[in-house]
Amino acid sequence: MHWPWLLIGSLGWATLAAALELTPQEAAGKRIYLGGTGSSDAPIYALVGAGNTSLPGSLLPCANCHGADGRGRPEGGVRPPDITWQRLSTAYGLRLDSGRSHPPYDEAAFTRALSEGRDPAGNRLDPAMPRFVMSLRDMTNLTQYLKRLEDDRDPGVQDELLRIGTLLPANGPLAASGKTVAAVLAGVIGRINDAGGIYGRRLELVIGDPGPDRVTAEAALRTLLEQQVFALVAPLAPALEGHFSELVEATGLPVIGPLTQLAGERSNPLIFDPLPGLREQLFVLGDFASGNLDLSDPVALIAYPQDAGLRPLAEGLAARLRGRHWSKVRLLGFRQEDLENKIGLLGRDTQAVFFLGSSDSFSVLAAALHDAEPSPYLFAASNQVAAAVMQVPRRYSERLFLAYPFLPGDWTPGGIADLLAVRQRSGIAGQHALLQVTTYSAVMLLGEGLKRAGRDASREKLVTALENLHGFHTGLTPALGFGPGKRVGAAGAHIVKVDLQGQRLRPTGHYIKLEPQL
Repeated sequence: MHWPWLLIGSLGWATLAAALELTPQEAAGKRIYLGGTGSSDAPIYALVGAGNTSLPGSLLPCANCHGADGRGRPEGGVRPPDITWQRLSTAYGLRLDSGRSHPPYDEAAFTRALSEGRDPAGNRLDPAMPRFVMSLRDMTNLTQYLKRLEDDRDPGVQDELLRIGTLLPANGPLAASGKTVAAVLAGVIGRINDAGGIYGRRLELVIGDPGPDRVTAEAALRTLLEQQVFALVAPLAPALEGHFSELVEATGLPVIGPLTQLAGERSNPLIFDPLPGLREQLFVLGDFASGNLDLSDPVALIAYPQDAGLRPLAEGLAARLRGRHWSKVRLLGFRQEDLENKIGLLGRDTQAVFFLGSSDSFSVLAAALHDAEPSPYLFAASNQVAAAVMQVPRRYSERLFLAYPFLPGDWTPGGIADLLAVRQRSGIAGQHALLQVTTYSAVMLLGEGLKRAGRDASREKLVTALENLHGFHTGLTPALGFGPGKRVGAAGAHIVKVDLQGQRLRPTGHYIKLEPQL
């Protein structure tokens, strides 16, 4: 199996931030509605029950019962009414299920309802409805926000629909990968929708084609944002490398499962990676080599392609090795055409070679190391070099170690059955198996985050829900979990030894986790 992990990034367009612009008064009203906190010196109180028990307004904000969207949520046998302004102010008034009817609300009637507990006809409201004591300014601010409440939703959120976006190439060398990702996304989302969606909302997937270069990728991304997508899931757009974080910061757009080589390269609270990227896998290999091989005064070489932007990663790995008492760490930037000559300068003291690059370059490296004395240990991420490992000279048998984000031992019967069902539904086979698993995990993460965020979905609630997610089992990967400053769900990797004599992979039994502060 070979999976070309790909680089993606972001671009920063502050003008595409899609949040509703509220006036200062409306924003103050929103704080009252969601949190029960006023803008004046006078606190807000809620009066509850026949005895008018006084409680801080922060304990009983409007949104607790009526929801962030104002449409009401059943709670303990009570069904709070829809208080969106369009409904309250309807010209013909309202008749409730209880039989109570009244004319439409205006600002004065709404103030009376909150302070006295009576509707525009003078009827008493439901006893479960508190009365509120607040300043006239706070009451005015709350009323102003209520008039904007229906519009104050994050992009892509509708009553019966939640719009999710992704970027997948339809043409060029990555077209097959894009087709596989699209099929898995469609399969998993289809199963979610068949089961009733999430809180009654059907997930709608919008796919943009990033095209061959950065200009076309920017245009595709801009189109997705204009189409009001709520989040991105498993985007595959190498041309946007280095700009994704800027986009996220400007628009508040959560990104779940970017198909990236350098997962965790930047710390961004809105980007969640289910599985480790190249950085995490190489650090795991460095930790394994430091703690599990009997090396005295170890000397390492880190080889990386000069034109792939990987020098910062090579430098980070070098610093990590030096911090683990490697006596010398050399960096070797190469072009594939001169790699063989450069390896000739390896040095007899080199005990370990850490490789960053493609399978083709790894084949050149292995051939150049054929006569190296003594034979160094070789370390690489499986998703970069898996296609070439069995062509390595056999003298390196059991001296070649690979990092794998997951192994078949992580798969449960339920996870296997679910993936097979997705494949059958989407009409795909086992091609790009690693890509399938990561895409599947990304959608599962998104679905779990949305469930935990609740009916009143928002980007902020989704991010909070994912950040507080721990021990989440996809059935196909190690357990995923996040936290403050931790945005790689399984920040670790399995270490696998390559048996070149038997032409097989042998798990070492080591799964090494990295510390959260990545």
